[in-house]
Amino acid sequence: MIARRLAQPTWRNSLHSLFLPATAVAILLATHAVNAVQSEPRALTVSSADTTVTVTAGQRAPQIVSLAGGGITWENDRPENLIAKIRMGGAWQSVHWKLKSADATGARRRVSIVYKSFSPRLRLQWSWQARASAGPIEHAVTLTNLERTAVELPVPDSLAFAWNLATSGTESEGLRHLWIEKGAGKPSAEGTHEDEIGREYRWSGTSSTYAVDTPAGEPREIIPWLLVESSGSRRAGWYLGIEFSGRVRLTLRRDGPRLSGEAGLNPSPGPAYTLVGPGESFTAPTVFLGAFTGGPDEAGNILRRWISRVLQNPADYDRRDYPLLVNNSWGSGMAIDEDQARGMMDDAARLGLEMFHLDAGWFRGVGDWYSNPVKFPHGVDALAHRAHELGLKFGLWVDWTQAGIDGEPEALNVHDPKTREWLTRDVASDWKPEEFKGVTIDIGDPPARAWCAGELERLVSSFHLDMLEHDGYLVAQGCLRGDHPHVACDPAQAGPAPLLIGSCSTDVSYRASLAYYSLYDDVRRRHPGLLLEACNDGGRMVDFGAAAHTDYFSITDSYDPLSNREAFYDASHVLPASMLECYVERTPAPQIANFLYTLRSGMMGWCTVMQDTREWNSGERAAAERAFAVYRSGLRPLIRNGDLYHISPRPDGVHWDGIEYWDRSSRHGVVYAFRGSAPDEGRHQFLLHGLDASRSYQLQFEDHTSPDRVVGGRDLMRSGLAIALPLPESSELVFIKETRLPGHSQ
Repeated sequence: MIARRLAQPTWRNSLHSLFLPATAVAILLATHAVNAVQSEPRALTVSSADTTVTVTAGQRAPQIVSLAGGGITWENDRPENLIAKIRMGGAWQSVHWKLKSADATGARRRVSIVYKSFSPRLRLQWSWQARASAGPIEHAVTLTNLERTAVELPVPDSLAFAWNLATSGTESEGLRHLWIEKGAGKPSAEGTHEDEIGREYRWSGTSSTYAVDTPAGEPREIIPWLLVESSGSRRAGWYLGIEFSGRVRLTLRRDGPRLSGEAGLNPSPGPAYTLVGPGESFTAPTVFLGAFTGGPDEAGNILRRWISRVLQNPADYDRRDYPLLVNNSWGSGMAIDEDQARGMMDDAARLGLEMFHLDAGWFRGVGDWYSNPVKFPHGVDALAHRAHELGLKFGLWVDWTQAGIDGEPEALNVHDPKTREWLTRDVASDWKPEEFKGVTIDIGDPPARAWCAGELERLVSSFHLDMLEHDGYLVAQGCLRGDHPHVACDPAQAGPAPLLIGSCSTDVSYRASLAYYSLYDDVRRRHPGLLLEACNDGGRMVDFGAAAHTDYFSITDSYDPLSNREAFYDASHVLPASMLECYVERTPAPQIANFLYTLRSGMMGWCTVMQDTREWNSGERAAAERAFAVYRSGLRPLIRNGDLYHISPRPDGVHWDGIEYWDRSSRHGVVYAFRGSAPDEGRHQFLLHGLDASRSYQLQFEDHTSPDRVVGGRDLMRSGLAIALPLPESSELVFIKETRLPGHSQ
């Protein structure tokens, strides 16, 4: 079967072509050409302020020589495993690579190494790039098919490594492995994992665009990233992430003095293959590799700043109101109607919120994304007009890859012959959709993608949207069609609907993810001010590929105070806080302090209030209005620009927990302090980070639970910030400002 030509998406992050076999994205460079026949490979180096990667170009394969940073050099003793065989015309053929060129340009910012095979005729580009002055180095590999017929190849890794711990000086030191779960439907009891790496250590983590909830104790999907830290006094190490939303995998294992692993597309369940048409290219997911010193929070600060500068939409930081304060209609579920929405918008404007987000319940039916004429007689566009009159932005929920059974001519109907060709599976004649989910169409199929492009343009333009949220099974993970561009899947080997996990799933997911990126890149070009929210049934699509193509994430599908703080604690290790959205539901609040505890649990990043605020009493209204004003003036600048420190263990709802922001440029910061339910823990000390021990700091307690005072930086970092809260399940915001006054002790 010949693969259909895929429209090559423009990837803001780094997938500028379409392949990433043994590593990640292609970069076209030129300067110091190395003759392919030289016998001794020359070392080529790519560097940022904190990370240096050295590679060589061997005659048959390249190799990572070392990763350096934080005072440690991690030496790699494994040559790159380039693709060794392909299938063409039904027969497997061995591939024999020969070095053609090795170029370095841009003051140690870029390296490109090219290999060719003459029978079969293939070209492979193996690239490294530093796209910012500080932060990780990206790695990309692109394979181009120069034959006149399609070739089939095994799904390759993006990166493989094997560090020699003896030469790095870390074999005798303890090593720790940090990895993060997604918030998914509800955060688990241990979302942030820190494991000791013993001499016989084995770990594997997977990520995709959607995953079912697993029973307690079973592995959950991860944010596709890992960190390894030496337990020596340097607290130095390295981290690795994958810039992709499809089915990917990370592994890590130790065998005595060797620490090895892989990153890239998930080859399970196998055999996993992909097709590359004549003249086409395939790019495996881009990976980034970085070094750090000072512990995981310092690594996180490096990575978050890098994401903001390199991956994230630049327009986000041109907006003075990013991240926004939002009112969302889902507190009423599918029962929302026009009168309630208008009332909620009017009240949101009075309280100082900045966007009204109409969630599910506004449409005629699944796949029929038009205003329900009974519930919204004047149409969704009239609501958008009203929101804009009030000075609010207007956002809308759409599950735009789902087909249902509505008979309207514009609807995506599973029984329509045209739609049937796009579906991932057939359904019975009496099949019925759920309230807002149907059957996923495979947007990796060009006709389906073309329909989605037109539908997205209609939705954004006709409803005058400022924000578009996607939900549900947006990116297919399996597909039973044999005439789509992905490799064919044996229906007998595919798992149950809706996921249909089988041997073709990684290729289906890969192509659908690229199509998703292409669609959103196009929407963003046509509507540069549009905000895009990634949901996918809560926090199931929190990854670095989505970070490059959307503006913020829903990080969990549970909205209580503890779930919000758990999910934020986890995801904020690796992603900018401004992108991390918490939905704040109504919870029992006997006193105003309890009400603020709930509200602030969702105000550490992007805050969406999922309540009809007209139900608040006068005391709650006054407290919320003040909290929103403080967010806009004091918290938002720190969320956007500050370093973030996890100054407590992960929240458990019983004991104290807290997060610190510190902006090194403005010399301002804040501590979010939360007291849990324990009745005998009225006081706590938080050890702060990032301050200057020789400076003094003005402390301002927002709720006046303690008198404002000046404290020395050394005391705040060694003895801690003392906070007393008399009421369980209450909170405090402590603003910090550097002052020239002499230091004081608490």
